Amino acid sequence: MQYWRSWKYKNLTFLLISFIFAFFLGKLELFHQFLLNLGALGYVGSFFAGMLFVSTFGVATGIISLLVLAEKLNPILLGVIGGTGAVSADFLLFKFVKDRLIDEVKPIYEQLDHNHHLKKLLHTKHFRWLFPVFGAIIIASPLPDELGVSLMGIAKMKNRTFLLLSFFLNSSGIILVILASRFIKP
Repeated sequence: MQYWRSWKYKNLTFLLISFIFAFFLGKLELFHQFLLNLGALGYVGSFFAGMLFVSTFGVATGIISLLVLAEKLNPILLGVIGGTGAVSADFLLFKFVKDRLIDEVKPIYEQLDHNHHLKKLLHTKHFRWLFPVFGAIIIASPLPDELGVSLMGIAKMKNRTFLLLSFFLNSSGIILVILASRFIKP
């Protein structure tokens, strides 16, 4: 226990363990059955599907669940509730990157780049606005949000700004996927 308290890279270790856990959780049949039955939960299911919509491991399942729910439920309300689930998952990742992970990665970066070339480049006026813009584009798309959220966390975006932007982008993205599915039938 004492070793864990003195360990410098708790959050990086936690991140690695969570990826391993997600990988093995994805292999469990019981978990797959739960995901396939999200449609029976109605709007509550759309909240969980929205949470899956933003994750690398759950984006396909989240989209499928949302499309199944869209056959019975209002697409706008589905997008708003799914967007609320998505922003809750995004905010957990945002706070993790912004408040904890950067502090652990900073010493590793300083060992690799003694002259801070990358930091100087990224803090120029041309690059300062790119992180939030690219982050917003990634969050609005059906692509997994981890990279976009990380870019916004690195940019030190304020929590309230992130929450509003993430909610708007995720809700819009979910609504667009649902509406596109109505026009593009196989």
